[in-house]
Amino acid sequence: MLSARRAALAGLARAGEGAPGLGLGLGPGRACSARLLLPPGGAAQPHPPGWREAVAAAVGALQAGGLVAVPTDTVYGVACLAQDSGAVRSIYSLKGRNGGKPLAICLGDVDRLYRYCHVNVPDELLRDLLPGPVTLVLKRSEELNKDLNPFTSLVGVRIPNHPFIREVARACSGPLALTSANISSRASTLTVSEFQDLWPQLSLIIDGGPIGDVQSPECRLGSTVVDLSVPGKFSIIRPGCALTSTVEILRQKYGLIPESS
Repeated sequence: MLSARRAALAGLARAGEGAPGLGLGLGPGRACSARLLLPPGGAAQPHPPGWREAVAAAVGALQAGGLVAVPTDTVYGVACLAQDSGAVRSIYSLKGRNGGKPLAICLGDVDRLYRYCHVNVPDELLRDLLPGPVTLVLKRSEELNKDLNPFTSLVGVRIPNHPFIREVARACSGPLALTSANISSRASTLTVSEFQDLWPQLSLIIDGGPIGDVQSPECRLGSTVVDLSVPGKFSIIRPGCALTSTVEILRQKYGLIPESS
């Protein structure tokens, strides 16, 4: 697997040569770590020069069983294929976790959510919150890899409001497993240099530039995590960066009540 991953990354390096707006650097002593500079554009300019190459590079690294650092709408994350048990174990190792803290799954669109979760809220509610800086916790379906969070019947779902990771997720046959790009218990990261100590364990780093104001603690709060697994109720697991707007939608528009009530 290691030699195959090296060969894949060598191909990515060749593909990046001469592509406008696409930079790739192999760090010294990091044969399995490459960094791509994400060209600006995305939603405003659907296919700026180098954008498709960056998406293809990320998908290729994921399909080879690698871990890929990606920008999201909140903080930098690390993704792998959720249905790849070996890659999931690698993320736990990267984070310094013992496997007891769950990973979220990341999808490109709300429609794909129904395959991996049992949903007991209106579809309109899902679309009011996703894509966006919110993680919805729902009951998992049998389709999801049993080695992903085997200790719980629930799973958190993210659809970040970021065109790059959504395109990558759409291009993969199954969900991504997604976590923040930092060691557990350390601060979330807003630039790739802030998690440089993780680079040697990553197959690919997608550098989308700073996410938000790096001087603002509020920009490091991450997504708001809300449990919607109990019909008619909700429970805030982590306040995150979108608490007020999320609670307003759940209570005022859909009549859900806090689970503690």
